[in-house]
Amino acid sequence: MHSLMHNTARGSLRPPGFELLFPSLFFARPALSFPCDARGVVEMDALSERARNNYLLARALTGCDYAWPSVRACAA
Repeated sequence: MHSLMHNTARGSLRPPGFELLFPSLFFARPALSFPCDARGVVEMDALSERARNNYLLARALTGCDYAWPSVRACAA
């Protein structure tokens, strides 16, 4: 379930080459992913309000509801 951020990224001129993936620790909650650079840095100003709120939520709940994030290359 990585489509949450891909809808937000469609409006950008240059699609991101990487995503920061926060896997869910529970089946009822979807994983969250966000466009980032190769180091996992997310440009928060480029996110929609909803995506920014989800990103901050995932960061705050890392270790409780979400596993530690990993950087993954996006498929072309």
